[in-house]
Amino acid sequence: MRACTVAEEYERFCDSPNCSGVLDGKVIRAKCPSHSSLLTKMDLMVLEGLVDNYFKCFSAVIPGFPRYSVIGDRRHGVYNLRVSNASLEDDAEYQCQVGPARMHKAIRANAKLSVISPPSSVEILDHPSNSKIEIRENEEFHLECRVRNAKPAANILWYRGNVELNIPNREDQIVDVPSSNGNPNIKRYDTHSRITLKPTAEDDYEDYTCEARHEALQSDLPMKATVQLSVFYPPGLPYIEGYTEGETIRRGQTVELICRSRGGNPPAQLIWYKNGEQIRMAYRTAGRISENVYTFTADASDNKARYKCEASNIMSKAPLKAEIDMTVLFSPAHVTISGPTEARVGDPVPLTCTTANSNPPAEIKWMVAGKQIRNATSRTVVSPEGGWITTSNITAMVEPNKRSLVVICHGLNMQLTENVVSTHTINVLYPPSQPFIHGYTEGHSIHVGSVQKMSCTSSGGNPLATLTWYKNDKKIHSTIKKSDRSVTAEITILANVTDNEARYRCEAANSATEIPLFETITMSVLFPPETVKIRKEPLEFKPNTQAVLTCDSSSSNPPAKLSWWREGIPVQGAVNTTKPGLHGGKVSSIEVRVNISEQLNGVVYTCQATNEAMQRSVHDALILQVLYKPVFDSDNEKVVTGIESEPLIVSLKADGNPQKISYTWTKDGLPIMQRDSRTGTDRIISDGPTLNITKLSRFDAGIYTCEAINSQGNSIANINITVQFPAAVIAISENVIVKPEEDATLSCTAEGNPISDDTITWSRDDIPDFNVKTSVMYDKNGTSYLRISKVAREDMGNFKCSVNNGIGRTSNKNVLLIVKHKPEMDQSPIYLKFASDAGNMGKLVCRSQASPLARYSWSRNGTPISANVTGKYYTTFKQVDQLVSESTLIITHVTSADYGNYECVARNEMGFSTSSPRLEITSAPDIPSLLSIVNVTHDSVTLSWIPGFNGGMAATYRIRYRQMQEENYKYEDVPLSNETKYTVKGLDINTGYVFSVMAMNKLGNSKYMPDIVSAKTSMFVDSVEKIIPEDLLEKQDLPKIVIVSVSIIGVTLLLVNIGLVLGCVYKKRVKGIRDQNIQNSKSATIEMYAPSSYNDTVTGETLSSVSEKSETYSNEGSNNEYVDEGRKQAASTYLMDQQDYPGPYPSCLGYEMQIQPHLTHKTHTLPHPHHHHQHTQDKNRSRDDQSLGYHGNKSLYVSAPSPAPPADGSYYNMSERYLSYPPPLDFQNPPPVPAHPHITHSGTPVTPPLPANGSLVRHQRTAVPPPDVLHNTNQNIQILQAQTLNQKREMSTFDSNYDVANDQEGHLV
Repeated sequence: MRACTVAEEYERFCDSPNCSGVLDGKVIRAKCPSHSSLLTKMDLMVLEGLVDNYFKCFSAVIPGFPRYSVIGDRRHGVYNLRVSNASLEDDAEYQCQVGPARMHKAIRANAKLSVISPPSSVEILDHPSNSKIEIRENEEFHLECRVRNAKPAANILWYRGNVELNIPNREDQIVDVPSSNGNPNIKRYDTHSRITLKPTAEDDYEDYTCEARHEALQSDLPMKATVQLSVFYPPGLPYIEGYTEGETIRRGQTVELICRSRGGNPPAQLIWYKNGEQIRMAYRTAGRISENVYTFTADASDNKARYKCEASNIMSKAPLKAEIDMTVLFSPAHVTISGPTEARVGDPVPLTCTTANSNPPAEIKWMVAGKQIRNATSRTVVSPEGGWITTSNITAMVEPNKRSLVVICHGLNMQLTENVVSTHTINVLYPPSQPFIHGYTEGHSIHVGSVQKMSCTSSGGNPLATLTWYKNDKKIHSTIKKSDRSVTAEITILANVTDNEARYRCEAANSATEIPLFETITMSVLFPPETVKIRKEPLEFKPNTQAVLTCDSSSSNPPAKLSWWREGIPVQGAVNTTKPGLHGGKVSSIEVRVNISEQLNGVVYTCQATNEAMQRSVHDALILQVLYKPVFDSDNEKVVTGIESEPLIVSLKADGNPQKISYTWTKDGLPIMQRDSRTGTDRIISDGPTLNITKLSRFDAGIYTCEAINSQGNSIANINITVQFPAAVIAISENVIVKPEEDATLSCTAEGNPISDDTITWSRDDIPDFNVKTSVMYDKNGTSYLRISKVAREDMGNFKCSVNNGIGRTSNKNVLLIVKHKPEMDQSPIYLKFASDAGNMGKLVCRSQASPLARYSWSRNGTPISANVTGKYYTTFKQVDQLVSESTLIITHVTSADYGNYECVARNEMGFSTSSPRLEITSAPDIPSLLSIVNVTHDSVTLSWIPGFNGGMAATYRIRYRQMQEENYKYEDVPLSNETKYTVKGLDINTGYVFSVMAMNKLGNSKYMPDIVSAKTSMFVDSVEKIIPEDLLEKQDLPKIVIVSVSIIGVTLLLVNIGLVLGCVYKKRVKGIRDQNIQNSKSATIEMYAPSSYNDTVTGETLSSVSEKSETYSNEGSNNEYVDEGRKQAASTYLMDQQDYPGPYPSCLGYEMQIQPHLTHKTHTLPHPHHHHQHTQDKNRSRDDQSLGYHGNKSLYVSAPSPAPPADGSYYNMSERYLSYPPPLDFQNPPPVPAHPHITHSGTPVTPPLPANGSLVRHQRTAVPPPDVLHNTNQNIQILQAQTLNQKREMSTFDSNYDVANDQEGHLV
């Protein structure tokens, strides 16, 4: 733009800015010229509300608008605006402003900039460009075109091929397209156009194009999208080329039939048919033309054949077809002459000539012996294969002096000028000459098995003779050799017995002979007997009878000579006889008579037949089978001795014939189970002559009868079996009760085999002068009587009756002697303190041991209590066992006045004893006592303890434990109330732990016991278990081989386990250098046992199950004073040597225990009787505790004195090594027990009656391994002070007959 100044001195534009357009992305320049010298500034503003687009044009570069720049000539007032890379954002109205200057007002001019954007794409919806659309003819469909993102909106043109379509019903639509950045002033447009078509066949292959027209597009580069229509429509009528109906072709000519069909989409499918049968489906297409070419060679079957071509596609309602009928000319393929091939001179020969089918019919011409036959007749018939068949007959005569007659037949197709010829030859017949045989001279003898050849020859004849050999009128094979004038037939014979006196005949014949000519010879063959057979009479031989043995040979030439042999020795006196046999030979026979006895059973008689001319013989043998009943061997044993629980096999020998002997074993008339019918649990079975007792029982002794039976009879043998079995105690005297200073007699009855006076012995270890004080008597019934003179209280207890007869183990049984004595009160803590709340019912129990049983009375403060009278007090009586009873005082509605001490008096005829139980209000429980270790494995420790006073209600217990090197405790609650045994699981391997226990009830807790009980988990996991139960081993129920095998397997597994453990220990030690607190090796389960001092003896069950560790608690709330005190008081640690441990436990176990030597009250436990230890002090100590462990091959042990057995005999041991006090007894038929014996009886209390068999049944107890490690724990001082030495003796787990000398060997106190 340029501004001009005129005379009027005002400013104006020389060239006004005009509106212009620019293509998106191109450069535009807007002119703004001015010639005013008054121009001081020029501003350019973009209108249409774009106030931000205001800028001054005094410099070429416009800040903030990098694409805008001002170009021109400032001197001439030319300021043009240049916009680079124009976009739709630049589409706006621009204004050129000239500011006021020199009293001239401002001028301005507007210019509109239109940015043109070509379309981005053109597409036919739902159809990719250049795709093909398949549609049926006359089916309506739609095409929609869309041109996108144009400014201004584009126009759409439709083309069919190259011709623009003018469709009046097309639908067009323009759609605004908003800017992607949300600018409302920037717009583009989409144009839609939709047309509707109904295509026909002419639209097939036509292109339909949608073209976008826009001012931004170049005319030579239009934007368009094209699709092609594929219109389905039916094909055109097919037509056939290559043959015109009525045209004639020859057989063998190649014919090519072409079927075509034009049009159709898809192209037509063309199929050829011949006489209605499909012959070709392959066709080809080119564009919309289909073609099926069928090429073949014409033959007779094509004559009058109808060829049809069918065309169809998916649009065809029915196939379109074209047909032709074909005509084929062909001559006969062959002619055939039928009639005789042989004839004699002068014979008429009928002949027939037949042609194959021909079109037109063929003519037949005959030639006989070179001469044409002119009067031959012929006839023609229609062939089912097409054409005609011609037949002609003639008769020819055979002339003499000719060997053959040749006949020729011609078949001619006159139209095709083709001739087919067939020739037939008739031979003239003459008879042959007489045959003759050569190669064998009749009357000559040959040996059987030799080879003989014979030939037969005949000369002359036409044709040459046919030679045939016969043997006894049976045709045989021969080899034929021919020459011009003769023929020879040769046979080869391998002579056999059938050839002797056989007639061989050779016959010569041909067509000229009515009866064959022949020659015959007779053959002679020498042959030995093939078989010899022995006959016997009678068929069964029995002792004391005579048998006739006859030997017959088969036919032989010359006759065979027979002889008898017995066990290889010739039998003299037998005479041969002969008679005619087969094949012209002779049959020979010989006979011998034999007197039968048992000794001849199995003797062999042999018959020999010999052909002396051939020096060949055959044999047959007969083994004499003499039938007799079984006979037992005289060497069989009559008496057999066996040992109980061991196997016994008795075998007898019996002989008989037949040897199939069945055996039946019986005892006392009862049959014994046979092997094949046993059930698997039978102990005694029979297997033929063998009696098998897998495990002898004493009741198996007696006479066993074996009966052997066969078909000839039976025999019987008796065997006396005696069974030796270990002696055992079967009866003892029961309830022997005497007064002091009286004599007592105990009895013990034994059973066994053998048994003698010294089989039964008596013993008791705690009576020094036992032999002086006692005497023994023995009777013949196996009963031993022990007499004790002037018994004393100390004599009460068990006397051991031992029985041993040298077989098996010693059988022991304790016989109880009861000495009458006054009551002895049980002063245990549970019988000294009781509790009950006010208003509730209180119970106080008083227990004593006495003989006879005690009577009880209750008093308080010296005043007797009248029970069962006022309703305030009730008493009950209970007999615990033969010596122990208890009385219960029941106080109803307890008040504060009922609390305090009570007196219980137990009386019998020997005296009385008192106890002072106390009734208190319910409270927290007392601290438990005697915490001990029961069992230790690699990850668990089993504890047991004696409960203190429970405070009058059910109490539970909590275990506290920690590792010896740690300060923090872990706690586990015993789940069941009043449970006094618990296993702490989830412990670390080979780690020492300290344990304590406390009691709890609803009212509070007791204090923890001091930390003086410790144990160390083992470092091995015991993977070897007992495979065979101990009871089976003791009773020898298993064979020794089984025991040895299982033992070897167990030792092998143990050695493998030890190797693995040693490897783990090595790794553990190496890792321990890095981290002493990490212990991750696995180990074997080791069981360790220690008996309780008060409760039942602990059994040896293995606790090997692994459980999760208990929750770890802090030390808050624990009795820390016990921890410190326990550590200070722990003065020594003891190691238990386990080298004599009889169980499957390694001898390298480390076991740790702490005792507190400062307390004077201890409970004594008897030692293992077979341990002998030495002890030293362990110098290695952890804090104030002394750890246990093995040092080299030495073991550490501290012995301690044990108290002598109590003099009052307050305990006894019935059978087991360990027995709790009091020993539990169960009556097999328990009698009713009254509340108190004095209620129904006066005087001495009556002992309940015994069972009918006079024996008591004790609780079954499992075998307990000896406790190699015994733990002693401190008791509550207050409780210990209330116990006397006599009370401690009552709680001992060992009987009074335990050896005092052994008590000093290893018992801990």
